[in-house]
This record gives sequence, C-alpha cells and structure tokens, in this order.
Amino acid sequence: MSLHEFWDYLIPGIALGALYSVIAIGYTLVYGVLQLINFAHSEVFMLGGFGGLIVLRQLTPAHPSATASVLLVAAGLLASALVGGATAYGLEKVAYRPLRRRGAPKLIFLISAIGASFFLYNLAGKLFGRDPLPMPEIYRNEVLFTVFGARVTITQLLLVVCAVAMMAALDLLVNRTRLGAGIRALAQDPETAGLMGVDTDRVISRTFVIGGLMGGVAGFLFGLNTQVSFTMGFNPGTTAFAAAVLGGVGSIRGAMVGGLLLGLVETFNVPLFGEEWRYVAAFVVLVGVLMLRPTGILGVRIGRTA
Repeated sequence: MSLHEFWDYLIPGIALGALYSVIAIGYTLVYGVLQLINFAHSEVFMLGGFGGLIVLRQLTPAHPSATASVLLVAAGLLASALVGGATAYGLEKVAYRPLRRRGAPKLIFLISAIGASFFLYNLAGKLFGRDPLPMPEIYRNEVLFTVFGARVTITQLLLVVCAVAMMAALDLLVNRTRLGAGIRALAQDPETAGLMGVDTDRVISRTFVIGGLMGGVAGFLFGLNTQVSFTMGFNPGTTAFAAAVLGGVGSIRGAMVGGLLLGLVETFNVPLFGEEWRYVAAFVVLVGVLMLRPTGILGVRIGRTA
C-alpha cells in the first residue's frame, strides 16, 4: 500500500469509526447503569434513520439552496434524535422497567431485549417496506478539501463533526453534571446510590434517552451515506457492540476508542484481504485483544465505570 492509498483509506476509516463509537456509547451507557446489554439498540439506530428520512421527504424541495441544505440537515438530525430518544424511552418503560421492579433475573432482561429487537425490526419492515430507501438529495456530496491527496467529502466531514460533538458533550455531561454524577453512582453501586437519594428510575430512563438520541442521529448519518432499510441496524449494531466490548464495556471513553479502532480495521482490511473479510477482521482483532486484556482496552472492573 502506497502512502497515498493509506490516506485514501484512513479518512473513510475515521468516519466509519466515529459512527461505530456513537452507536457503541448507547450500549455501554445502558450496561454501565443496569449491567444489561440492550440488544434493541440497533433498532433504535434504524428507527432514527427512518425518522430523518420521513422528515426530509416532507421538507426537501427539488433544488435546495445552500442555506436550505443546512436547515434540512439540522431538521434531519433533530428528527432522528427525537425518534431515537423516544424509542429508547419506550423500551425502558415497557420492556425493562417492569422487570426491574419485579427483581427479574438478568436472563429475563436479555430475552426481553431480544424480543423488543425482533418486534421493532419486523414492525419497521411492515410500516416502511422491505426495500432500501434512499435519502432525498439535500446536498451534493462534493469534495470539500484533501488531506495529503485524500478526498474529504461533505458527508464524511458531517459525520465526524457530529460524532465528535456528541461524544464531547456526553463526556462533559457524565463528568460535570448532576445527572452525570447519578449515572456514575448507579454504575458503581446502585443500592447505595438509591439510599443516598439518587432517583434510580429517573436516572436510568434519562440514560436510555441519551443513548437513544445518539443512536438515532447515527442512524440518520448512516442513511445519508448509504440508504435506509429495516435491516440497516444489524451490521453496524453488531460491530458497535463489539467496539463497546473491545474498548471496555461500561466505559464511555473505551467505547469511543473501540469504535474508532474497529472502523479503521474494517476499512484497511478491504485493500489488504478483500471486502468479503471486512467484518471477520474486526472480530479477529476483538478476540485477540480480549485474550490479552479481558476487560478491554480501557476497561476496569466490568460494569463498574460509566
């Protein structure tokens, strides 16, 4: 691989890794407070993409101006975030909170998560059809600038900027706010946090909503780069879950690192070994790292850090 080809693959790899990081944070946030893998998060991602699609189809003119394009992107981001957050809130209220109040075993939570995932997956297929749907052309995905000869498109830059902004905002929220203190307290010791006055139900519900907001936006950004379909959550969701484990499940910064690493591994694997080995290589790296460090790259005691 020449140096020019290296940069050609590095830029898309960073963009893909940023997307995985945002999705992975949804998994790791929920695990941090509940020690539960929310397997329905991939459907939150998918429904966020449909939310953005529906709004853009209603608002996009035939030939949007530059100002209109910016407003349409903002509308798509807002709609996808609201749909993702609402879906995650509904999941917590319907699929998880009743079980938590009854002291159900963790296995029951897992079965409920899988059931909710299948329900949303098939509901989306019924409502929106089984064929992939393209996003309206709200802007021309032109090359903005080059980095050592590698082209950076509008969609790539938008994806990275949005992902970095969301991850930075989340890091500040978790480490600098009262809600963040509640999230960290629940992650460390839920029973003691409840005794110290933390409203457990409220913190858990808001944690789901935060993860859903980020997952919904990720679905919209993914749809801008490809298409939207009821199956779109499977591969990104599975890889993002692997990224959360790789970085250290329960660690927000670990999810960021794991997502970026797997995005780069997948992208560079294409010229080295071929497209058919793309997802295999990512999981080979996951297994290799976990054999050396079972808690993940930045993991501490599993489930004890938010």
